Amino acid sequence: MARAEVTAPVAPDACTTMPEVRAGVDAIDRDLVALLTTRFGYMRAAARIKPDRGAVRDDARKAAVIANATAAAAAAGLPDGLAGEMWEMLVEASIAYELICFDAR
Repeated sequence: MARAEVTAPVAPDACTTMPEVRAGVDAIDRDLVALLTTRFGYMRAAARIKPDRGAVRDDARKAAVIANATAAAAAAGLPDGLAGEMWEMLVEASIAYELICFDAR
């Protein structure tokens, strides 16, 4: 059986068809899942390293992570507020996952 050839996605500004756009979005989504997998691996490491459950939630660190993401998004020209909302959800999900990992150790 012949295998389909995998080609690199077309750059966003070079897309001329919806299949090109969709292929690019699908490729980015795969990359994002891979990055999230690694990020949550760090949450498992944090759960293993932190001495007590109370250390899992660190509101100062949460604020710094969100501020860093917001600043990076603004510098990249992304819409205002987008990164803050997304990272709020990401950090809260990360904390919840870290608590699960902490409790399982």
